[in-house]
Amino acid sequence: MKIEIITQDDLFKLKEDILAEIRALNHSNSTNEQGKVWLKSAEVRRLLGISPGTLQNLRVTGTLPYRKIGGTIYYRRDDVDTMMENGSNDHNGK
Repeated sequence: MKIEIITQDDLFKLKEDILAEIRALNHSNSTNEQGKVWLKSAEVRRLLGISPGTLQNLRVTGTLPYRKIGGTIYYRRDDVDTMMENGSNDHNGK
């Protein structure tokens, strides 16, 4: 049986490693659109793989509800999901 001595430096390194992993997890969760209630235009475009013009069409036709605060447009994640589930009769199902 081998005996290993754990020093304070070892414990400090372990603590730093654990904290770094927690920070990485928190960062990845905070940038994940799945957990957000409100999405900005760029996030919706990236999520749906559409152009700015297509997103504008969805707003203009009322297919995708939005809120504008200042110069920023926000979309509810639930509205985006509902639109995808119900589909759109516009653009021949595209």
